[in-house]
Amino acid sequence: MNFLTSQTHLHITTWVVAIVIFLIAALMGKQSKGLHMTLRLFYILIIITGVALFIKGMDYGQGMLYGFKFLGGILVIGMMEMVLVRQKKNKPTGLFWILFAVFLFITLYLGFFKLPMGKNFLA
Repeated sequence: MNFLTSQTHLHITTWVVAIVIFLIAALMGKQSKGLHMTLRLFYILIIITGVALFIKGMDYGQGMLYGFKFLGGILVIGMMEMVLVRQKKNKPTGLFWILFAVFLFITLYLGFFKLPMGKNFLA
């Protein structure tokens, strides 16, 4: 399991690809069944790499912040899924887009700026 936690690149790559696939699937609407299934595979990869990093993050002594980041990541995945499923059912998705953006911002902020395993781009 060391390859999952030796660097954060694998985790970052999985969620960047997932967000790109999500945005494409959301733009395609109902015709995105294959992309939606691919996105669900990336959800699993994100969770696996995230759990591995969460376990490693416990060594840094900031377990509560890593817990909030983990929860934020799960909520981002949940909002992505809610947007796509509600979009296919022709139900309003505005609230879920807003929640997606809020949870994504919180998760990225914690990951990049507050936690020691993240990269501070402003430093």
